[in-house]
Amino acid sequence: MSAADKIKNAAEDLAGKAKEAVGKVTDNDELVAEGKADQAKSDVKSAGENVKDAFKH
Repeated sequence: MSAADKIKNAAEDLAGKAKEAVGKVTDNDELVAEGKADQAKSDVKSAGENVKDAFKH
């Protein structure tokens, strides 16, 4: 996984956590769900990159 990919995934995860937190504070279930979805998407991307890296070595 390249450093740029790691940074993008970390930023997406952080944005998702922020959305989730704001949604909880404002009692906005839709925003909470969006935040969780963003975090899950970031996790899937990271896992895919890790699999690709494993086959490179």
